[in-house]
Amino acid sequence: MVIHNEESVKLPPLENGDRLTRDEFEKRYHAMLNVKKAELIEGVVYVASPLRFESHAEPHSFVITWLGVYCAATSGVRLGDNATVRLDLDNEPQPDALLRIDFGQSRISDDDYIEGAPELVVEIAASSAAYDLHNKLKVYRRNGVQEYLIWTTYENQFTWFRLRGQEYLCLEPDADGVIKSEVFPGLWLATNVLLEGNLAKVLAVLQEGLNTSEHTDFIHRLSQPR
Repeated sequence: MVIHNEESVKLPPLENGDRLTRDEFEKRYHAMLNVKKAELIEGVVYVASPLRFESHAEPHSFVITWLGVYCAATSGVRLGDNATVRLDLDNEPQPDALLRIDFGQSRISDDDYIEGAPELVVEIAASSAAYDLHNKLKVYRRNGVQEYLIWTTYENQFTWFRLRGQEYLCLEPDADGVIKSEVFPGLWLATNVLLEGNLAKVLAVLQEGLNTSEHTDFIHRLSQPR
């Protein structure tokens, strides 16, 4: 997000804890060319710190690879990596990863941002103390993100929330240790294998999900005229 003009230079920089409207947040974010990730959560600004490798960058790459394979096999589903999402007037997060359905509950704005809640969001959090498990969780729930996945890397835990009514409930692994998405048929994740760092096995389990009739039926439904 880049704007070069005299007005943008005069804007105050974004600072953690600033309380801004979404419009003011976007103006300042556009003007700060050195900032790679900033979010507005409940009207409060959060500017990301530099990211460590094992606690964020590598887990992030695993998640993107897993979702990327699913997206490649599923026409009508789109993957975003650190995409800005305009959820409501007080919340503009930039989730680590998301899946959205074309003609689903979100849209792409004229200026190329996501507006509305993607069906699935993933966040990589250092620990359970992170705002991903607190304020941001409440925001995603309230705005209707159907599945919210959080990998807390220091505790080495993976939590998969499913929205039921107005509450998030945790999806549990089956007898084989696999969690299966209820919104994206065929999106299977062997969570323990992921936490062990075995990406090859994670993708092998995903392929089993992609080979199911449920996944084939999902692609067929998405291909129907709207």
